[in-house]
Amino acid sequence: MTNKHSIEKILTENNFHKTKLHFTSSNHYKLIAKINGVKGWFILDTGASTTFVAKNLSKKYKLDYKETTIKAKGAGPEHIDANLSKNNQINLGKWQWRHCIIALIDLTPINAAFETVNLTAVDGIIGADVLKKGRAVIDYDKNYLYMK
Repeated sequence: MTNKHSIEKILTENNFHKTKLHFTSSNHYKLIAKINGVKGWFILDTGASTTFVAKNLSKKYKLDYKETTIKAKGAGPEHIDANLSKNNQINLGKWQWRHCIIALIDLTPINAAFETVNLTAVDGIIGADVLKKGRAVIDYDKNYLYMK
């Protein structure tokens, strides 16, 4: 494709919605997402199987959950305690997913790592479950996420 704008044109003509990605000094992408109508900053993580919100923000994001704990697995050797909240809505720009499951975990270690490099804390992580549902396309050149 010779036209630099052809990717955007093709995607928008095929009803993909565009969301701005913000590249951080830690080489992560952050974006604004709405969970149950509440806005916050989230890391985009294509390697995370599930979307997570910090457990201490469950009331802010109207996330109801039972105290049954599951063991989530991260990239490291340890398991992470997680709770599941069902029947939620996620919006990334104009794209939305209703009746989705969101996991709640302790994001303190992640946010502490961000703090050491002078980055602001995030409220959660948008994972591959959301990206797959929205048939995500990431434009790394222009820093946009497209979802359908």
